[in-house]
Amino acid sequence: QEQLVESGGGLVQAGGSLRLSCAASGRTFRYGMGWFRQAPGKEREFVASITWIGGRTYYGDSVKGRFTISRDSAKNTLDLQMNSLKPEDTAVYYCAASARCSGAVCSSVNDYNYWGQGTQVTVSS
Repeated sequence: QEQLVESGGGLVQAGGSLRLSCAASGRTFRYGMGWFRQAPGKEREFVASITWIGGRTYYGDSVKGRFTISRDSAKNTLDLQMNSLKPEDTAVYYCAASARCSGAVCSSVNDYNYWGQGTQVTVSS
């Protein structure tokens, strides 16, 4: 059974760093995977994605240069290293996976069909 479980969220001051992790089970780890976030009252927003084939990465404009997505095939985990955090990064962060994104870069919510339960990230000013 495909399952995604996020961890690593918390409270951090502006300028600080956090590392999120997503544990993947079933076949999802061989899929394209991504991170999205959703702040209260806002739509779910693309953060970053990585393909299974070739390990290509893609970032949303608001996080480019500050966040890094990576995957560890030995541990079946997907990570998101977040540096230089800003208060506007505050949101619930979701891990997602999709078989059709295995070789293609995907940045739309509609591209993904497996989702984790989310982890809260709060950045104080």
